[in-house]
Amino acid sequence: MTPPPPPDFRDPAFLRRHVLETMAFYEGRCVDPSGGFYQFFKDDGSVYDARTRHLVSSTRYVFTQAMGWRTFGAAQPQWQASTRHALAFVQQAHAQPNGGYAWMLDWHAGRATVTDATNHCYGLAFVLLAHAHALMAGVAEAATGLEACWQLMERRFWQPAAGLHADEADADWQLAPYRGQNANMHACEAMMAAFRATADRKYLARAVTLAHAVTGTLASRSAALPALAPACAGLVWEHFHPDWSVDPDYNRHDRTNIFRPWGFQVGHQTEWAKLLLQLDRLAPDPAWLPRAQRLFDAAMALGWDGAHGGLVYGVAPDGTVCDGDKYHWVQAESLAAAALLARALERRGDGASLAQAAAYWGWYDRLWGHAWAHFVDHEYGAWYRILGADNRKLTDEKSPAGKVDYHDMGACYDVLAALADRDR
Repeated sequence: MTPPPPPDFRDPAFLRRHVLETMAFYEGRCVDPSGGFYQFFKDDGSVYDARTRHLVSSTRYVFTQAMGWRTFGAAQPQWQASTRHALAFVQQAHAQPNGGYAWMLDWHAGRATVTDATNHCYGLAFVLLAHAHALMAGVAEAATGLEACWQLMERRFWQPAAGLHADEADADWQLAPYRGQNANMHACEAMMAAFRATADRKYLARAVTLAHAVTGTLASRSAALPALAPACAGLVWEHFHPDWSVDPDYNRHDRTNIFRPWGFQVGHQTEWAKLLLQLDRLAPDPAWLPRAQRLFDAAMALGWDGAHGGLVYGVAPDGTVCDGDKYHWVQAESLAAAALLARALERRGDGASLAQAAAYWGWYDRLWGHAWAHFVDHEYGAWYRILGADNRKLTDEKSPAGKVDYHDMGACYDVLAALADRDR
């Protein structure tokens, strides 16, 4: 299908409309009356796996429903009820007697069978985020689960000497040796949401600690990577040993691991840029803006595909592309970061800052233009998950576990907040 002419991507009315159009892809087909939400959709919206439930999708549905109700509540009152429905599944099906949350379930006839009992800090970050957004959407009972998740993360994963969380534990809470930045990035995001929901400054203080530890301390350790290109110095590497030294080889030959891929993840550089700018609204620090610019600028220089457009997935330490596929979330997080950078510089108001802001708006329009032409499904709605390097569709599985268009709608909400000059 030929995409319609591109709209004004900076128009708040367009962004709100795009969220509603994306929600419409899921509306009427995603809620499972027996519990939770269906999580696996083909391009046309048909469900191709009605039983598998992944913690990341279960918690991200809380976010999509809660943000939808907070933004469009008068017109979409049912989304507060679906927020409760989504959170109840997290608390009643994923929550386990040992205090953790099952990573994956088989859900059938209203009963859950645990198929993967691993405790992931990444998953708990989204449990925390879900409770925070449910609370902001008027689900008062989420407050208890929010505090309980904080205590669980503190007790099982927090490593105060590093200022970071460990990553993974088995069902008996024995820690695995792997350490990673991704869980800490999403924990930072969740801590900011928890602060917004409660005004409890312990969450904000933890977000600040995590941001400095990852984008400062860990980013500096990229210098230990072999054959490091100067352009990659100071970027955020993904994988670490138990002492938080760089692990240069983890998953080097495995492109199938969507949560722990090898290489510098282009989208994580820009996602951190976005988070740093959001943090600057809550806990101002002169380090945040220049650090965000450094991460974003390097991601564009290394990751933009000059031949086909769009951002690639991964870059090797020597600066070459190691995974040229295009992922929806990379484009979405990057366009949000571009808008937040532009607005931060516009607030400064001087000539040099305004010129920089204009350049970031240029990136915003370029990224949106590529997404509009290739990722947005103008027939059925929502975004395709993955494209090849030349923008060909690689699968008809639009929304498998973990997607639910959380990044794509989240980027619209982030830009709406930036345009209104407010914190989300």
